[in-house]
Amino acid sequence: MVQGVYVASVAAGSGKSLVALGLADALHRRTGRLGFFRPFANAAEAPQDPVVAMMGRLYELGRSRCRGGMSLDVAQADVAAGREDELLSFLLMEYAEVSAGCDAVIVDGSDMRGSDAGREFDLNRSLAGNLGLPVLIVVGARGLPVSQTASAVEGAIRHFGEAHCQILAVVVNRADSGTLPGVSSAVAAVAGEIPSYVLPEVGQISTPTVADVAASLGIVPMAGSPELDRDVGRINVAGMSVDNFLGALHAGDLVIVPGDRSDVMAACVASSLTPELPTPAGIVLADGLFPGGPVLPLLAQAPFPVFRVPLDSYDVARDAAAVRSEIHTGENRKLAAALGVWSRHVNEAEMLDRLALPRPVTMTPLRFLNEVIEKARKQERSIVLAEGDDVRVLRAAEILRRRDVCRVTVLGNLAAVHELAAAHGIDVSGLQVLDPAGSPFRERFAAEYCRLRSHKGMTMERAREIMLDRAYFGTMMVQLGEADGMVSGAAHTTANTIRPALEFVKGRDGAGLVSSVFFMLFPDRVFVYGDCAVVPEPNAEQLAEIAIASAATASRFGVEPRVAMLSYSTGGSGTGTAVDKVRRATELVRAARPDLPVEGPIQYDAAVDATIASSKLPASAVAGKATVFIFPDLNTGNNTYKAVEQSSGAVAVGPILQGLRKPINDLSRGSTVEDIINTVAITAVQAQEPG
Repeated sequence: MVQGVYVASVAAGSGKSLVALGLADALHRRTGRLGFFRPFANAAEAPQDPVVAMMGRLYELGRSRCRGGMSLDVAQADVAAGREDELLSFLLMEYAEVSAGCDAVIVDGSDMRGSDAGREFDLNRSLAGNLGLPVLIVVGARGLPVSQTASAVEGAIRHFGEAHCQILAVVVNRADSGTLPGVSSAVAAVAGEIPSYVLPEVGQISTPTVADVAASLGIVPMAGSPELDRDVGRINVAGMSVDNFLGALHAGDLVIVPGDRSDVMAACVASSLTPELPTPAGIVLADGLFPGGPVLPLLAQAPFPVFRVPLDSYDVARDAAAVRSEIHTGENRKLAAALGVWSRHVNEAEMLDRLALPRPVTMTPLRFLNEVIEKARKQERSIVLAEGDDVRVLRAAEILRRRDVCRVTVLGNLAAVHELAAAHGIDVSGLQVLDPAGSPFRERFAAEYCRLRSHKGMTMERAREIMLDRAYFGTMMVQLGEADGMVSGAAHTTANTIRPALEFVKGRDGAGLVSSVFFMLFPDRVFVYGDCAVVPEPNAEQLAEIAIASAATASRFGVEPRVAMLSYSTGGSGTGTAVDKVRRATELVRAARPDLPVEGPIQYDAAVDATIASSKLPASAVAGKATVFIFPDLNTGNNTYKAVEQSSGAVAVGPILQGLRKPINDLSRGSTVEDIINTVAITAVQAQEPG
């Protein structure tokens, strides 16, 4: 049975898209095939509805499971002409087509921006009733007193009840942060047994970006940085001398300036290159004027976008100030902030327990990674990122903070980090930035390092120097409890990341083997490969230890471990030193963990293919359905994971280190922002385990 939910707003500007996004994220993690149907689009947005496009992109929904219905104007015209039954019949058929391939469907009602709000509300209520779906009511509290917000909730519950709609829950959105307790109490009183949640106004969502302004004005950059995902704090019309202008300039200002004011343009570029001065979000050259030739090379180097428009400064400022922010235009930063506020204020389990949701039968890469992030959020940990001079790391840190995945500390020179962030429109205001050279921790860290390495002849002078290395400094933060885990390697080698951990964090029992796994994310399942990065030539005892550790890692992240000890031989068909090592390792695993399904030696094809397994090892509990693959040596493992990744399109996440007392993880130097986010989330989950 398909479970649908109708998301309905009672007024414009409620932030309904945030609620639809949060619900989609929750359903995607808890059920199988998700669908999204938006029956009414605003006339200006049809036929390509941006919310439909956003949902399809984020949750990899094809056209058959993610679509819009019709223009709201057309729908209201049909109602006015007495064709409501035909309209509803059409939308019910559209919903049926979407739901045919789904386990759960979100129906996202209209935004209440039409010319007749009363008729629009009635249309949503009628459609929800005819679909027979539970309704998630969204009430906007921005600018409303507590009593009026409670009245709006009470009225919405009554009106949907009159249409015989079941109410799933009520979400009050965009409330003033200072009134949250009062709003929550008042709404709970009128909602009764219906679950209710109150979300605050979040400036990171409501603040428009340069991209929003550019899209609204229909302009593209003529010079400077092409990165438009920058928050616009204010509109600043530059009509004064440079001295006064710089005194009034704030970070994130969108500067509107006549195109012949080369002095102001030069001042904006100079300000962005001076750590003590603010960096604007962008410049718009107005009045149809163009700067002189010598200024153009300067604008080309601007770390922010530069636009040119024919309108005068007043008209540009007026139009820019009227731009509305939308979640779907903010890319990852706004999406992260939206999901962060949802996770902090909505009890997903309470809400979704009221629905009959079928559990997913497959594990897609997106679902696996989303579940990792959700696990990380359950018990917030502190993760240090050693490479604050890398823009990818800063972007990842901002998104992690906005989404509340973990607390983040970034290591680097303070001025350099803030300058790099400002140049790329990255908000680091909520991050802790530490410079090892000036940190009060440095002396204590050096003393501890000197103590731990005294048997190697370490001196305090040398230890102080070593603590300037951010990988060592970050690892010592973890060692001494100033952070719960560390991630490095975006711009450094694996050896640079791992060496400090091997020197003084060490294995769980003081001498345990440190190894690694990769999560190999296929379209419908997740495999665990180990060891592909750390131990070059494991003996039988080490191979057994790697297998047990890899099975524990798999289990920790929701993969049921069935361990294949790989070799060029299956069962007893082959002999030789290499096969004997794997056979011995398999025996050791069975002795240490009799509860753990393990098979070996076994060839890869027999481990994954049920048909081959039935002929080679018909009685095996692992053959044909293995999930954890242990390679006999590093050469085999490293080449295999890369070959599979490149030839099959699988997503490789790792290497994830295992066996350390505290989590330290390495990044590939080709890591994307998403790779860094995923590795940090995995590290945060590892840090939830007792040391």
